[in-house]
Amino acid sequence: MAPFTDWSLLDVVRGTAGEAWLERVDVVQPVLWAVMVSLAEVWQSAGVSPSVVVGHSQGEIAAAVVAGALSLEDGARVVALRSRAIAGGLAGRGGMVSVALPVELVRERLSVWGEERISVAAVNGPSSVVVSGEPAALEELLASCEADGVRARRVPVDYASHSAQVESIRTELLDVL
Repeated sequence: MAPFTDWSLLDVVRGTAGEAWLERVDVVQPVLWAVMVSLAEVWQSAGVSPSVVVGHSQGEIAAAVVAGALSLEDGARVVALRSRAIAGGLAGRGGMVSVALPVELVRERLSVWGEERISVAAVNGPSSVVVSGEPAALEELLASCEADGVRARRVPVDYASHSAQVESIRTELLDVL
């Protein structure tokens, strides 16, 4: 991780870097990725080898490393530079909300805002959907859900991963990767 970051992975994991580091997407995402890859290595050192690997978001990058599709260095490069692009280009412009409804019902609710403003970011389960997009639209969604007795909560991030906003960092990502 060191060649691609301005912080120490070990200091952050050990807690000696201070809590402020955990507020940065360009720190949190690579740290989570490193923990995922490390846990897979621990299991493999105990003789437990995966038959299949899956992942979501930075977990996809970890899965690619565990499966041997990416080297450890390439995985670190992708996750570090991707999260740096998110921090520089998306932070402060969006957000995410978790909604406890089936995806079909969430899509119906979102239709009033349009996909450019707010959209489904992830379907985590039959009644667990994450929505991503503009802060104002997300606030309106939260109010709508509360009024209808639908459980919804803001995900504590200030960027809209897995949304149309990500297109704005596409060129940067292609250039650095």
